[in-house]
Amino acid sequence: MRSRFGALIAALALASAAGVSAAAPPEPATVTLTLKDHRFTPSDFSVPAGQRVRIVLINQDLATEEFDSHDLRTEQLVTPKGKVSFFIGPLKPGEYSFMGEFHAATAQGKVTVGEGR
Repeated sequence: MRSRFGALIAALALASAAGVSAAAPPEPATVTLTLKDHRFTPSDFSVPAGQRVRIVLINQDLATEEFDSHDLRTEQLVTPKGKVSFFIGPLKPGEYSFMGEFHAATAQGKVTVGEGR
């Protein structure tokens, strides 16, 4: 009887421990950029340091554009009237520039990365 009781206690302890888990990582912040008249809106935005960020880029123009950033180490092609989603980061504090490769004179922007929360 004592061994059954011990086995029951052990099983309950394992079952309750299985329900305890480490906190899930926070969902990435999302920034939506709109491309219209070959300009990004917003052209400047801020994100916290040390976290991944999802960028949703909506192209309202009738021309293909390429989100390009040497600082962020990414290039993303978006078709006319198209939408693309991608991730940047985690990033260190600072400023990171980006542009539209095909309309670099007007499609420009900057990400400011602040201290993590």
